[in-house]
Amino acid sequence: MTIYNLYIFDRNGVCLFYQEWTREKHPGMSQEEEFKLMYGMIFSIKSFVSRMAPVDFKDGFSSFCTSSYKLHFHETASGLKFVMNTSLNVGSIHDELQHIYSAIFVEHVVRNPLSKLGQAIDSQLFKTKLDSYVRGLPFFTKVN
Repeated sequence: MTIYNLYIFDRNGVCLFYQEWTREKHPGMSQEEEFKLMYGMIFSIKSFVSRMAPVDFKDGFSSFCTSSYKLHFHETASGLKFVMNTSLNVGSIHDELQHIYSAIFVEHVVRNPLSKLGQAIDSQLFKTKLDSYVRGLPFFTKVN
C-alpha cells in the first residue's frame, strides 16, 4: 500500500498545492497541464455522478479505481478539493482527507496571517505537518 500524490484545488480549479511521495511514472506533460487535466476530470466525474445517480446523491463521489491506482476525493463546503492518489489496496480515506483539511490546512494556511487565500501554498510549516502526517499513515509505504 502506498500514497502517490496529493492535489489541493480551489473552487475555480487553481491548484493551490501539489506534493508527490511515491510516483513512479510521470505524465509527459507540464505540471500546469497535468493540474488542468486532473481538475477537468474531477469536474466531469462530479457532473456525471450527479446526473446519472438513481437517487439524490448529495455527497457526490469519494473515490474511483483504475487498473493501477485509486483516486480519493474530498470537497469542502467552501469548494476546496483534495485529491489523493493511492495504490489500489487502500480503502476509504475520507477521514484522513478530512483531517488534512481541518487539522492541517485550516490550522496552517487559513489561520496563518501570512498566507493569502486563493494563492499557491508556500508555508513550510504546512508542508512539514502534511508530510509528517502522510508518512505516519498506516497505508503509507515508500516504494523503491
